[in-house]
Amino acid sequence: MTNKTVPVTAQWVNDTVQTIPTPFHVYDEKGIRETARFMAKSFAWVPGNDGKPGGYRNFYAVKALPNPVILKILAEEGMGFDCSSYTELVLCEKIGVTGEEIIFTSNDTAGYEYKKAKEMGVIINLDDISHIDFLEKEADGLPDLLCFRYNPGPLREGNVLIGKPEEAKYGFTREQLFQGYKIAKERGVTRFGLHTMVASNELDPHYFVETARMLFELAVEIKEKLGVRLEFVNMGGGIGIPYRPEQTTVDLEYVSTEVEKLYQDLIIKNNLHPLRVVMENGRYVTGPHGWLIGKVQHKKNIYKQYLGLDANMANLMRPGMYGAYHHITVLGKEHSPADQVYDVTGSLCENNDKFAIDRPLPQVDIGDYVAIHDTGAHGHSMGFNYNGKLRSAEILLTGEGRPRLIRRAETLEDHFATLEV
Repeated sequence: MTNKTVPVTAQWVNDTVQTIPTPFHVYDEKGIRETARFMAKSFAWVPGNDGKPGGYRNFYAVKALPNPVILKILAEEGMGFDCSSYTELVLCEKIGVTGEEIIFTSNDTAGYEYKKAKEMGVIINLDDISHIDFLEKEADGLPDLLCFRYNPGPLREGNVLIGKPEEAKYGFTREQLFQGYKIAKERGVTRFGLHTMVASNELDPHYFVETARMLFELAVEIKEKLGVRLEFVNMGGGIGIPYRPEQTTVDLEYVSTEVEKLYQDLIIKNNLHPLRVVMENGRYVTGPHGWLIGKVQHKKNIYKQYLGLDANMANLMRPGMYGAYHHITVLGKEHSPADQVYDVTGSLCENNDKFAIDRPLPQVDIGDYVAIHDTGAHGHSMGFNYNGKLRSAEILLTGEGRPRLIRRAETLEDHFATLEV
């Protein structure tokens, strides 16, 4: 079970809306820092290139929450960054992060994006074997370090969010993987990595242990068949969070312990030590530490009871897109009995603009504030402007408990700035 709490009160929201109207996302700095430190501590055994502990790195998935203030906090806590576009590369560059603190994992990649990645000296993770030639041409040569994304196809199961690996557009096949390392080695690449990402929002800890097993076994086979020694394996992200109260968080310490056992059995015994183990989690790091705050502006009673918020799907797409569950707390009524059933909706001209369907909640009144949980990843970042809706503000709840505006809400002037009117 997970205790779904909110770090702000109805009074805090009442005070805040005097200068920053709802809807807005609020993020808890203290919780984000604690999670980052816990991850580093859990995998403290991972060796660096010198063989000493300290080689573990989580390359935070920038797409989850691409706000420079949040990224600076994570950089301070020792995280690198996983980028998937030119814009994300530049965002990291603007906060002073370049080089191998970044891994560039993209697909259907444009030439100018690869060129920028090479200029910044980041780790380039290729998504397709044909991209070896493409990268070499577009970026005026291959870098010294290359990583390949492996798609195991039917050898591994995916999950609901990411689908079956054999139906996913990402990565090299097994045969292409070996061919790719051979080609890259012949063309002068001297340093190599291996990456995979076969699940998203997965709560089964054994899934990540088996991913490590698959990568370690491949590392051994690649060395035996090609003479290529990997510098690191990237287990990807995909560690889920308990969106529902009845769910529990992934036991990361258990995952680390089991991965270390596999490292002993497969890497050390086959003389491949040191091999860095890294990840690229985004959701696990910031997801539980964000809330979308909205105000109930309408109640409707027809065939069902509806609560109409000033927030909508443009502020949080996941429920409408995936049917994803996000817990909802009515601020000021946290301990009231959930004896009413509502659909919680937004104002878009789409019937899937719903944050919850048939959700038990306390009696809700117009003017109440609600907190929609776990929006610290893939919340604001997936926003859009359908119906001309303007994107909301983002607030950081600092370690001292004060609200800090880290993104202002869009204005009409912002919306029309790219148009010829």
